[in-house]
Amino acid sequence: MVPLKMTPLELRERGIEALTKALGPVGMARFLQEFTTGSGDYTQEREQWLEGLTVRNVVQEIQRNRQATDKQ
Repeated sequence: MVPLKMTPLELRERGIEALTKALGPVGMARFLQEFTTGSGDYTQEREQWLEGLTVRNVVQEIQRNRQATDKQ
């Protein structure tokens, strides 16, 4: 079955089957435990992290990182 045509339930079931086949039941359970839904307000936190940041700042940082990498 094509994943885009699966219902969310079918996709989840197939995913768990694939994980179980690849990792075994214990590995599948451990893998799933690694993921959490998280908490907080990502949008609000993101605005705080990016406050005052401009595209120019980002470009300059990329250029500095590339120069540092090229020197290694």
